[in-house]
Amino acid sequence: MPNPQVPLIRWRVLVVEDEYFLANDLRIALTSLGAEVMPLAGDLQDAREQIARSGFDIGILDIDLRGDNSFALADELKRRAIPFIFSTGYGSELIPARFADVPRWEKPFDANALARHALQLCRYGMTCQ
Repeated sequence: MPNPQVPLIRWRVLVVEDEYFLANDLRIALTSLGAEVMPLAGDLQDAREQIARSGFDIGILDIDLRGDNSFALADELKRRAIPFIFSTGYGSELIPARFADVPRWEKPFDANALARHALQLCRYGMTCQ
C-alpha cells in the first residue's frame, strides 16, 4: 500500500538556513517524504546562487542569515511566483506586511511537521511549478 504522505511528484525544495543541524534535519525530513532537497544554502550568497539557477518548487527561508535578513530573497521568490515558508525565530511583528500571506514557522519547530506542511502547500494550497 502506498504511503499517503509521499508526494506523487518529487517536489524540489530549497532550504535556506544558516544553522547546519537544523538545515540537515529539514533535509532529512523532506527527503523521507519523497522530496528532493537542493544543496543547502547557509548564507545570502549561497541562496542567491540557488535562486538564480532555479530548479526548485518551494523554498523554506530562515529570515536571519548570519546577521543579514532574507527579505530580498523572499521578494525574488514572490516575483517568480515560487511559494515559500519562513522558518524563523522572528515574531510576526518583525516581518514586513508584504509577507503577511507567507506561512511562518517559529523556531524551535518540528522539522518533520514543517516538511509535511511544505509539501502540502505544493500539493493543495499553493501553485508549485
